[in-house]
Amino acid sequence: MSSVSALQNIHQKGQFGDFEGKNEQDLIKISELTNLVIVQVVQYKNSSISINEIKIDNLNMTSKVLSVNNNNNTRIIWSGPRNWLIVSSSKEILNELDTQFDDNNFAVTDLSHSRAIIEIEGNQAKEVLKKGCPFNFNELNKNNCLNSVYHGMSITVDMLDDDPDKFRIFALRSFGESLYHSITDASLEFGYLGK
Repeated sequence: MSSVSALQNIHQKGQFGDFEGKNEQDLIKISELTNLVIVQVVQYKNSSISINEIKIDNLNMTSKVLSVNNNNNTRIIWSGPRNWLIVSSSKEILNELDTQFDDNNFAVTDLSHSRAIIEIEGNQAKEVLKKGCPFNFNELNKNNCLNSVYHGMSITVDMLDDDPDKFRIFALRSFGESLYHSITDASLEFGYLGK
């Protein structure tokens, strides 16, 4: 069985909005990410295991609020107390998660096919996110994350870089189309490149 992208017939490639007379590098870049493994890990309240003893893809699990630990393949996103999203480009991570997290202490749920992922990059990316989200994006830095809403849709935001700003926005697959249209509409005044 093959997977179908959440935005397969929605995402358009090309230049849109106020792009005329601007260098392509000055445009916001918007793309859909697919083929990532997304796993939610929740530690049970009665678990006595120290999360600091567990490593995934040579990364420590983070207990620091709004933080992300990462390497080239994997990002461990703090989602709440005793709650993480592990996002990886490597499918082998599923085997490692099965080994590291036992059923008596952790709930491990594969969310890979239940999320739409939009990546937005550019110097005006924070301005686009400010249009629909109440979070103060001026306070968000590289390798920070947050859970919030964008025009009423629940999202998780992961800031990958700050030169230029680059974000991954995760939403339920069923909100993918609405979120995509909200993000692209908010990007029109800056001009954007659909990749």
